[in-house]
Amino acid sequence: MEYPVQISDFDSLEDKETPLYLAIGVFDGVHVGHLAVIETAVLQARIASGRAGVLTFNPHPSRLFQGKDGTDLIMNLEMKTERLHSIGIDVVIAKSFDHAFASIQADSFLEHLCEQLPSLKGVCVGENFRFGNKRAGDVETLVASGNRLGIDVWSLDRIKQNGLPISSTRIRKSLEAGSIETVNALLGYNYFIRGVIESGQKLGRKIGFPTMNIQWCPECKPRFGVYAVQFRKNDSEGWVFGIANYGIRPTVISDKEPSPLLEIHSLEDHFFKLGDSLTVELISFIRPEQKFNSVSELEVQIAKDCAIVSQLNQDGQQEN
Repeated sequence: MEYPVQISDFDSLEDKETPLYLAIGVFDGVHVGHLAVIETAVLQARIASGRAGVLTFNPHPSRLFQGKDGTDLIMNLEMKTERLHSIGIDVVIAKSFDHAFASIQADSFLEHLCEQLPSLKGVCVGENFRFGNKRAGDVETLVASGNRLGIDVWSLDRIKQNGLPISSTRIRKSLEAGSIETVNALLGYNYFIRGVIESGQKLGRKIGFPTMNIQWCPECKPRFGVYAVQFRKNDSEGWVFGIANYGIRPTVISDKEPSPLLEIHSLEDHFFKLGDSLTVELISFIRPEQKFNSVSELEVQIAKDCAIVSQLNQDGQQEN
């Protein structure tokens, strides 16, 4: 399926007439907690024979005020846009969050959107949505403006899992802790990595565990360690089961600041080669990355890791 092109600002939206229903938020990760807001925009757009849109922000708003100390994103804009289109969003507006936009007064925010998006008929937000200069606006402010301008406002309660709100912050903490099962439950899909198979040192081949290598350095990184994974070519339907190490390879790399690498070892037959684009999903966290005293020790541990992951795969097949 070909998705519409994501646009970079209001002026890039060519269709100014079709009714537009807009979900507003960062939507980092496009997780289960976001779906109520996004799906409401999709539903209202379909009822009105209009378009469902998302107004998101790039970079994260915290970067404007905190610089490099701002929030690290779970996924990049390209992956977020694809995910949003896959759940029914027709157009993604990736607004640059700058000082001019941040300084809009809260009671003028919706009016500003209407001026930029004349076909706007409704907005959908989470119950804790804050906006405008000094984040002074809330849902009550938005509803008052909507009543004045004839714009419908939907606000959705936060979704909880095990009594705790589902949030991007919670997912980031779980991702950094290696709690990938929790991450996947909160996302509503498996955390995935996209990249091209690159040539490596071929050490894995020498010790009997050949790997496919992908450079992966997102803002919010998964915990360095060994994972059970499944992977496939981006245009393929069939998943292949395997094991992967994500990290800086301390046993064999001595660089002071090495780039993180995903090294995938297949536990099934496959026909992938250098230059192929892969989607890799992280299924289970096996152990943290560690430095071994020798390559021989590393080889022994990899064999143990493969046995653990193979058993996990067998157990999963039996359950299915």
